[in-house]
Amino acid sequence: MSFVLWIVIGGILGWLASMVMKTDAQQGIFLNMVVGIVGALLGGWLLAPMFGAGTINADDFSPMSLVVSFLGAVVLLGIVNLIFRGRIR
Repeated sequence: MSFVLWIVIGGILGWLASMVMKTDAQQGIFLNMVVGIVGALLGGWLLAPMFGAGTINADDFSPMSLVVSFLGAVVLLGIVNLIFRGRIR
């Protein structure tokens, strides 16, 4: 069951991050899930040690882990925008 929850929460976090970064019109549901999950990995690698929290990839669905995963997704979209468009929106 945690795998399904991981996919759903990753999709929601990816969608919210795409809304913040204004890339939602260019992404579909699958890409939102990928952004949420990969963003959680990035957040776990970069941000989790600073905040002392886990991520959704470690089956930690606490509020702080959701924030870290969301911030990782936003950072991921910022990096993608910077590489492919030359600017962050």
